[in-house]
Amino acid sequence: MTLDPVRLGQRLDDEFGGKPGEQRVVARQAVDLKDASKYESDTGAELTVEEIIDHLADAPDGTPAERWNWWMGSLDVAYGGYERFSVRRYPE
Repeated sequence: MTLDPVRLGQRLDDEFGGKPGEQRVVARQAVDLKDASKYESDTGAELTVEEIIDHLADAPDGTPAERWNWWMGSLDVAYGGYERFSVRRYPE
């Protein structure tokens, strides 16, 4: 199953706000993570829009990119290899 970046971007906006460029970059990183099959391999769970939103909701606070990076940091501590999926910058 594929991960729809447009749907994810809409959900990011609905749940956490942020700017469109930021939402697009987070969605693109999520698709890259899905394509790498790393998350599924490490956790045994499918990476879906709902799975992403649920995990980002656990973050203490912040924009979609801040929440995404918090989650990637958590996964990196637990499994390693998630730093490459972090968001470093996005168009304002």
